[in-house]
Amino acid sequence: MEKIDMRTSKGAIKKNTKSPVNATGYSEQSYKRKDKSAVKTVMKTVEKAFSAENDICRVHKKCGGCQYQGVPYKEQLAKKQAAMRKLLGSYGKVLPIIGMENPLYYRNKVHHVFAGDRRGGIISGTYEENSHRVVPVRDCRIEDEACQKIMQTIEHMLVSFKIRPYNEDTGFGLFRHVLIRRGFQSGEILVVLVTASTMFPSKNNFVKALRKEHPEITSIVLNINDRQTSMVLGDREQVLYGPGYIRDTLCGVTYRISPKSFYQVNPVQTEILYRTAIEYAELTGTERIIDAYCGIGTIGLTAAASAGQVIGVELNPDAVKDAKINAKVNGISNTVFTQGDAGRFMVDLAAKGQSVDVVFMDPPRSGSDERFLSSLCRLAPKKIVYISCGPETLARDLKYLVKNGYQVGHIQPVDMFPFTAHVETIVLLQRETL
Repeated sequence: MEKIDMRTSKGAIKKNTKSPVNATGYSEQSYKRKDKSAVKTVMKTVEKAFSAENDICRVHKKCGGCQYQGVPYKEQLAKKQAAMRKLLGSYGKVLPIIGMENPLYYRNKVHHVFAGDRRGGIISGTYEENSHRVVPVRDCRIEDEACQKIMQTIEHMLVSFKIRPYNEDTGFGLFRHVLIRRGFQSGEILVVLVTASTMFPSKNNFVKALRKEHPEITSIVLNINDRQTSMVLGDREQVLYGPGYIRDTLCGVTYRISPKSFYQVNPVQTEILYRTAIEYAELTGTERIIDAYCGIGTIGLTAAASAGQVIGVELNPDAVKDAKINAKVNGISNTVFTQGDAGRFMVDLAAKGQSVDVVFMDPPRSGSDERFLSSLCRLAPKKIVYISCGPETLARDLKYLVKNGYQVGHIQPVDMFPFTAHVETIVLLQRETL
């Protein structure tokens, strides 16, 4: 079986949002119009743009982030579709993958590592694949352009302020990482400066200078990471400007996004992903729902308008805090969010004899463990909507669920990360009736 590494890494869709394309390369909207000439015109324009853009990135072989750099987008979708059919086809029909009509600059979260180069200068970018050598990145074809401009400004400012980047080998230096997030609908921008120490010389002047260059920035946070670790963010934070978070709107719900909050990086495809998942649940307004691995509540809060009660569970306490605030800000009163391990939470529910109608689960790439799945089967919800970022672990979990009384319905891949090999998949499972 071909091994595929599927991920590194939730109102209405805006009127100018371009419709998705399926594995044939044509948009669903164009199919509905059945306007073949329009389809050909659009696709020629798009493919011409792709052919011009695909080979611009000079570092993709070192960066390793875009496995499909230089591959026409239509072909990328076909490759992903074939891989998903090979992996999941035994469980049912794999629907055509939903792609993007404009798959460039879609990542609204940009993270760079800072380091010194051999000439004594400062560079920022990503780690070379399977190493800790920093590859300088100047114009990434998938990262938000506004965020990239801010990143370049910060790199230049470190030189003018004579601030040295952190050296992993010696332990000397200050600047480690910069994380930038931009709200797709709101346009708000959060900049997180990650340093190895609280001793940040000219900190206030640095913030003032950065704001002068980029007045569009709405919040700046200093994160302290003084440990020898591969983790980007440390435990301590200090808000230097603004509220310390940004807000964005997704599927009609406004969310508060903090530095450590999980929030999907491709908002256009995320709306499609979540709307499709909720559509599969066929909610009537009375159901009791569990949103497992809920993050800041994106799936649960989106589904709340069509459900009786939503219970969200998440291990990250910062995300749970944001989820509760998000519910309050949006006036959503039929949700409960709790902090804890999703597997243990399901065990407790099953032990108490509690019942649920639908479970939405969006686990990490490692998938769920047997304890969680066993408790899920004991709860016996009528429907499970599984959103997966790891198709191989999805196949493993589906095997367990099918063996324990569930039938696979829809299998819908969504291309959340164009130019990479990664794919998200929505699977509907329904309990077998005797």
